[in-house]
Amino acid sequence: MALNRRSFLGASAAATGALSAPYVLAEGSGKPRVLVIGGGAGGATAARYIAKDSDGAIDVTLVEPSRTYFSCFFSNLYLGGLKTIDDIGHTYGTLAANHGINVVHDWAVGVDGAAKTVTLAGGAVLPYDKLILAPGIDFVEGSVPGWDVSAQNKMPHAYKAGSQSELLKAQIAAMPEGGTYAMVAPPNPYRCPPGPYERVSMVAHVLKASNPTAKILIADPKPKFSKMALFEEGWTNHYPGMIDWIGEDFGGGVVSVDPDRMVLTIDGEETKVDACNVIPAMKAGRIAELAGVSEGNWAPVNAADMSSKADPDIYVLGDASQQGDMPKSGFSANSQAKVCANAVRGALTGSRVFPAKFANTCWSLIAENDGVKVGATYEPTEEKIARVDGFISQTGETIDIRKATFEESESWYDAITADMFS
Repeated sequence: MALNRRSFLGASAAATGALSAPYVLAEGSGKPRVLVIGGGAGGATAARYIAKDSDGAIDVTLVEPSRTYFSCFFSNLYLGGLKTIDDIGHTYGTLAANHGINVVHDWAVGVDGAAKTVTLAGGAVLPYDKLILAPGIDFVEGSVPGWDVSAQNKMPHAYKAGSQSELLKAQIAAMPEGGTYAMVAPPNPYRCPPGPYERVSMVAHVLKASNPTAKILIADPKPKFSKMALFEEGWTNHYPGMIDWIGEDFGGGVVSVDPDRMVLTIDGEETKVDACNVIPAMKAGRIAELAGVSEGNWAPVNAADMSSKADPDIYVLGDASQQGDMPKSGFSANSQAKVCANAVRGALTGSRVFPAKFANTCWSLIAENDGVKVGATYEPTEEKIARVDGFISQTGETIDIRKATFEESESWYDAITADMFS
């Protein structure tokens, strides 16, 4: 939705008021109510921090349809046989038991911003004073001709971890000797993890051991991708001759699929494939559009607190937000959630609000104990979350450095999941 003068002035006035006085409850009595939609790295973190740091002063409800959260981060390592499905699965019981969060397993299907209510698929209508949306991504219809979600069991996306990850793993294991695994890579911007090029690396890791004459074909609409030199060096070192990347300049952006025939067509040339991982273009989860806070494919937010530019009482975290320079990663969502939680708690209780600071690191595993990373720190400006400085692994690093990078990622996984669920 396009922002108009009225919504802009309303957002500005609300932001100014939040700095000077506690939020006035919609109904004038009882504890303030925060409703969080989505239980991933953004939503679960925000719910936990608001409940924990308010010490019971705020009523927090988390709406998440899945009873078990399978993390997108490390889901590629599950495909590569380095983690089990249980390793990346987490439940929500501790949030309720330790922090008093009301966890509701249902789909949010409507938002009434004027009445400040959310409607669930089961029929319940939940009121809120502040609403936090962390719905992750949905796919742009028609972005890969021949594919839609009805084809996801034949050509899985595996971009929402869990059953899709298990299906793709089974299809890779069932490939015939010397068969072809194909990936249709997504255009920018896309959720990462699960990074497509780490995924290729982990598929190659499995095939090298079980099906060494197999081939991997990547059809990519982009002329280059993040950490490209590092991945290409790793593929040459670990999987020589196995991976063929076809970028935009060679027709990688002119792609269609036929799931019934298991055919990938690149720039008019058909290739029969044995497993095909289609990762379409992405957009904010549907609830952002239903809430009226999306503009195009994403939901614009104010950088200082992640509040929606369309509604000052709605916040959008993680993949769904249009915030500036931060990538759409689990680390980013977790970082944004802490800033948002602090701002929401301050608005509702008058507690101190600290200046926003953001950080992100994205690790990728190329082969066992061969990890690389890229990251940065960020700060809010009037226009966006802006990158301050950054770092990236270098080509030619020693085995010890790469192993240490992978071990760092494992420590981060333990830390972020504890930050979300403990």
